[in-house]
Amino acid sequence: MPVTQITVFRTLSVLLLAWSSAAAGDGKQPFEGPISPFLDAPELTVSQVFDGERFPNVVVSMKGTVIVTWGSSRVVARRSEDGGVSWGEVITIADPGFQGGGTTVDEMTGDLLAFVEAHHPPAEVSVYRSRDDGMTWQKTPAVIHDSPVGHRTSMHMNEHGITLRHGPHRGRLIRASRYYAGKNDRSLWPLHYTNAIFSDDRGLTWHTSNPFPEVGTGEAAVAELSDGTIYYNSRVHWDKRPQNTRRRMALSHDSGMTWTDWSVVEILPDGHQHRSYGCMGGLTRLPVKGQDILIFSNIDTSNPTRERATVWASFDGGKTWPVKRLVFNGPSAYSSLEAGRPGTPSEGYIYLFFEGGPRGGGSVARFNLSWLLEGEETGDGSIPDYSKAIR
Repeated sequence: MPVTQITVFRTLSVLLLAWSSAAAGDGKQPFEGPISPFLDAPELTVSQVFDGERFPNVVVSMKGTVIVTWGSSRVVARRSEDGGVSWGEVITIADPGFQGGGTTVDEMTGDLLAFVEAHHPPAEVSVYRSRDDGMTWQKTPAVIHDSPVGHRTSMHMNEHGITLRHGPHRGRLIRASRYYAGKNDRSLWPLHYTNAIFSDDRGLTWHTSNPFPEVGTGEAAVAELSDGTIYYNSRVHWDKRPQNTRRRMALSHDSGMTWTDWSVVEILPDGHQHRSYGCMGGLTRLPVKGQDILIFSNIDTSNPTRERATVWASFDGGKTWPVKRLVFNGPSAYSSLEAGRPGTPSEGYIYLFFEGGPRGGGSVARFNLSWLLEGEETGDGSIPDYSKAIR
């Protein structure tokens, strides 16, 4: 397509998307609500949703539909319109295709975006959009610019993206990404790093943030706190880094352009503790107004295998993680997390989509905060008293 036609197409697309935002981002549906729906009677259910292959991402649409994306040879999805009780048929997003992670809900329009790579990265990236709540997907034009230091951005295999709700860039789409330094070769691990891509035109054009403050990292997650700060949590991808089996974190105070306050999150394991690199973890913030309750997922084991899918909770925006609970005591690996939306069938639930489960493949665990609060105290910080919230 000629450059002039591409320019006209993008202009018209931005206008169309801005017009359609009235359906999803005009305040008719609250983005956040009270904590009480997450504090019903403790509940956990686990369901297998995919056989074979790998690479989970889970999002909840503006209508409250739970949508899981998956796949290493073709990228597919399944939907649940009843809050994760039952699941529809497999929907093909791209065949062939390689899951790029970072599936994103545009809260201004209700559109869903899936990132598909041609093969294991570095690889050509395509963006697929759904305008009908994840039922059908179309490949759409998108430009992803190189990083400020001139590096090509890769997608695989990061947590789902988010829409910013605060600050001067409210409505910005942002998702974690990475730099592969040419290929996933051990000799190049010292050059790898995580970063993020963001879009202010509803996913048509993406810019890349500055690098994460630590090299040797890859596969990360972002969550926006109630004051607009972006919390960034990353896996380690180089065994020569200090405490290489513990997670990393940083913050952004400029809507995802730069990352500061880097530190090791000593309480959070990064995969099993006998490996030279970590494991993709999930992250979400509960949509509770004025509170920064984060949920994190990874495996938690002292054995030399990937197993024991576990979730942790932070009640202060990731400063401390005082409670954890085992979800599945068996083979487990990559994971993705999302929280239900107020006023929809998903309200009050947290969704963990992970590799593994009782029947293998990809499984979804549906639980609430009450269930997690009955877990094991870690000694890192304190657990709030929610007794008044559930009266």
